[in-house]
Amino acid sequence: MKPDLHKKFVVGNWKMHTTTADATHLAKEIADGLGAMNIVDRVSVAVCPPFPYLGLVGEILKGSGVALGAQNLYPEKDGAFTGEVSPTMLLDLGCKYVILGHSERRRILGESDAFINQKVRAALTAGLDVILCVGETLDQRNSGQTEAMLDRQLTQGLADVSFGVLNRVTIAYEPLWAIGNLGHHATPQQAQDAHALIRRRVGQMFGEKSAQTLVIQYGGSVKPENAAALLGRPGVDGALIGGASLDAGQFLSIVRAGISEPQTQGKSA
Repeated sequence: MKPDLHKKFVVGNWKMHTTTADATHLAKEIADGLGAMNIVDRVSVAVCPPFPYLGLVGEILKGSGVALGAQNLYPEKDGAFTGEVSPTMLLDLGCKYVILGHSERRRILGESDAFINQKVRAALTAGLDVILCVGETLDQRNSGQTEAMLDRQLTQGLADVSFGVLNRVTIAYEPLWAIGNLGHHATPQQAQDAHALIRRRVGQMFGEKSAQTLVIQYGGSVKPENAAALLGRPGVDGALIGGASLDAGQFLSIVRAGISEPQTQGKSA
């Protein structure tokens, strides 16, 4: 399967936002909106609420075609780990996906590639599908370290992951310099080139066939205005959405952009 023939995969990361009322309203709007669009067979959709609302949102999403995901986990089944959440708990709440290695956890909470790898392996072993985030800072990009950073994060993050479960891993490319309102925005070509680097590295690790079927999302401030241009690029298989996922109208607009015909211009790195 060629990368640009993937069914697009759009995920909303609500981060540390919403209340019970907000989460209820947002989940219902997304489920109802996606149902009205009738495109579940053309794009895969998931939302990742904060831990306290996973059960609530999961109940609302049942039968909607929208999958439930979590924003993190601790790599043990159970134990004396105060404040942590295990893969088993996430599965019990109906989660299919878990986001791991998000730039905010790397940068703010100091998570290492080795610790992220423990989480990846624990999640896959438990039966969760993984969305592994990778990406570089502006300084690293400006100094020509983008490829080296992606290589390191992929090599260490996917260490000891078996070939047989790689199809349950999605890679989310998050250029840290293009997240939020930092004044920098990645062009569709920059996103496509970075995805090509990731695909090439995964091909070296797991073989060309695995690389070609790998789903790679873009996660750098995706909005309704730029979604079609980004998602239309060959090799950009979906989007990991932050702020825009908190508005059902914006989120559904991005989902809708995921079913557009892929563009053919641009080159791969």
